[in-house]
Amino acid sequence: MDSWPVNWEALDALIIDFAKSENLIDDSSPPSSPLSSSYHSRLIIRQIKRSLEVGNIDAAIDLLRVHAPSVLEDQRLLFRLQKLKLIELLRKGTRDDRAFAIDYSRKSLAPCALNAYPEAYEEFKHVLLAFIYDKDDQTSPVANEWAEKRRYEIAGLVSSVLRAYFHAYNPIFSMTLSYLMSIHKGFCFRQGIVSPISNLTERLLLEERDFPAIPPESLYEAQVFDEVDIQALAHAVELTRQGAIDSLRFAKSDLFEAFQNEICRMRLDDTMLDELVREYCVYRGIVESGMKTVSEPLKGTTPESGCCSSPESSIDVDHRGAKRSSSETSATTDLSSMQGTEPTNNLEDCSPSGSNHSENSNLLRNRSHGTGERSKRKRWRGRCDELDFISDNHFNRYRKQEVSTALQVANTTISKGVDRTNVEDKYEIVLRMKELASTGMAAEVVEEINALDPNFFEQNPVLLFQLKQVEFLKLVGLGDHSGALRVACSHLGPLAARDPNLLKPLKETLVSLLRPSEYTLVTGLPLHALATSLQVAFGKSLGIEEPQLMRIMRATLHTHSEWFKLQMCKDRFESLLRIDSLKENNTPVLTSLTASKSNAESCTLGSSQATISSTTRVSDDGSSPNQASSRDVICDENAILKVMEFLALPRADAIHLLAQYNGNAETVIQQIFA
Repeated sequence: MDSWPVNWEALDALIIDFAKSENLIDDSSPPSSPLSSSYHSRLIIRQIKRSLEVGNIDAAIDLLRVHAPSVLEDQRLLFRLQKLKLIELLRKGTRDDRAFAIDYSRKSLAPCALNAYPEAYEEFKHVLLAFIYDKDDQTSPVANEWAEKRRYEIAGLVSSVLRAYFHAYNPIFSMTLSYLMSIHKGFCFRQGIVSPISNLTERLLLEERDFPAIPPESLYEAQVFDEVDIQALAHAVELTRQGAIDSLRFAKSDLFEAFQNEICRMRLDDTMLDELVREYCVYRGIVESGMKTVSEPLKGTTPESGCCSSPESSIDVDHRGAKRSSSETSATTDLSSMQGTEPTNNLEDCSPSGSNHSENSNLLRNRSHGTGERSKRKRWRGRCDELDFISDNHFNRYRKQEVSTALQVANTTISKGVDRTNVEDKYEIVLRMKELASTGMAAEVVEEINALDPNFFEQNPVLLFQLKQVEFLKLVGLGDHSGALRVACSHLGPLAARDPNLLKPLKETLVSLLRPSEYTLVTGLPLHALATSLQVAFGKSLGIEEPQLMRIMRATLHTHSEWFKLQMCKDRFESLLRIDSLKENNTPVLTSLTASKSNAESCTLGSSQATISSTTRVSDDGSSPNQASSRDVICDENAILKVMEFLALPRADAIHLLAQYNGNAETVIQQIFA
């Protein structure tokens, strides 16, 4: 199956905007996205949420009074908070706290229950049973009230309300990633496919969601919502029809605001996300690698690194339970981010050795220092502002696994004697090749790579062909037709002779000789895509694996496209989430890299999906051949919506049923209920 092209420049922009929005990098320029400019409000929400999760209800209410006093005017929400406070007072178990709980129930909780909502007073009387049933009694009628999960439910509910109150939505990249992974998991489950990135998505996208916000009572008056909006929202974020209506009601009929409210209810593992983003940023040359100045971005760093630190972060615990210093922890994290999540056992074999390699490394390193690219890189600082708010209860599974894996990788690497400076040199070499390729300096790229690894282009002939295409077109643009023909005769022709798939792009390239020179511009070529392909392939030859985030984006963008082929409609939210820009691909003058065997494995979703792709291949008009007859029959969008509404079916299933009954919605419904 063909690989799915990704606009890596668009992803770079989203990642940089995310890092700025979450204050993960030192950068004075503001985020480009208006949705990502509410860091302070999101920080307040996180602080309130974590206060509730650890049972500090008074602190949460105090913060609400200071930052969002009108939220507490909702008696329904206030009652839930006060009921949780009663439980937390009783949980302490002291005589004084018990006496205070009785007084609090009389003076605060009971009056609020009378005005909250019809069932509130019954709930109030029920929670009073906590005075006589112990918190450890799992068979008591108030076991659910005692359960600590209640804290997380209320914390999620308050978070949902506050996000809408502040309009403090997650950064676009965070929402996009949540949405794409949700669709990916649903698509794989529905089609019976084993996801090749399940080990990442299952840890990154958590099963739990924040509780939905409660629409104000004034909005419960009869409102008419467009059924198209209801179904679009329900199926985009996996809601029931009533849930979608409630969400639209809370958002005052604004579909896109309702969608943002719902997508932000999805929970990502922030620690894992930050690590994936940092790994990507180092790989792409967006931030400093931190390999020479050892630092640990997620748990504070040493003063030498310049980032904030805390006493609690100076000691970490490894998988054997032994304590280790922050410098050891930092080293393992840096090594794990350099090599991916899986340890590589062939670092010595992959890296060039000997005096020639040393000379070439020094030469390229000296050249790269003069490019100015390193000076443009930002310094990674991590979530330093949130250290005081992180609770032990929120120390997730992934982080523990990551520490264990990182330590194993570090021990393996150190035992092999790999020089950290040598690893950084490899990064700099690869980034320099990417920079040269992205500016059209193809001849220089070929020369320097051949000096480092003479066998590289033997194993990647398509990349060599593409680079020589750029060199050819550059010479044509300069009017040097003789030089261009020499390149074609020496390189393009022999490469095409060995690979028939290259004959067509060779012919298209030679046509440029007939065009005026001013129309043959290298700047119009997809050089950034070529530069990224070169970075991935050459990096692998040096033992540098591509970031896990690149794998996630390839797979999820592919399943997003496949999913909406099945739905026979366009995603109404893809522009909001910049998914359309991530899929944008310049009309390739260069031959596609999908023919390159070196990248085939990393770019495919999985062989088990090949059959599905072949049955849903898109034709020139955007429809799949086996769907054309169905579309001729199903010409009425209202019929699709009616079947979806009455039978609570996904769009693809509704279309499939309508195709069996000539597009007649009434017949479909009658047959189902017959």
